[in-house]
Amino acid sequence: MSLSVLVEFAMFPTSPDGRDGAGVSGRVSKIVDMIDKSDVSYQLTPMGTVFECESMKEALNVIEKAYECLDDCERVYSSLKFDIRKNSSNRLKTKIESVEKNLGRAVNH
Repeated sequence: MSLSVLVEFAMFPTSPDGRDGAGVSGRVSKIVDMIDKSDVSYQLTPMGTVFECESMKEALNVIEKAYECLDDCERVYSSLKFDIRKNSSNRLKTKIESVEKNLGRAVNH
């Protein structure tokens, strides 16, 4: 049985020790770099990152490593959403393809 765990999350420091003025992209870049160097399929968006794993344990491990990229900050905000489906895979791609098929055209993504 295959399992697809899609996770959409945002994580960033809210304390002054993790910010550059109002910006957090320097710290967020560390998280994206960690994900990019892993074997996890992901998609970066302006408001967060979506990634896909084959188990909840693997997904939570990515979240833990993301936090470790910010563990020197006094305060960290995170928002997470999970979509867990059995007998499925590659949903980062196939969910978009399904919408495009219904529309009869490609969409921006």
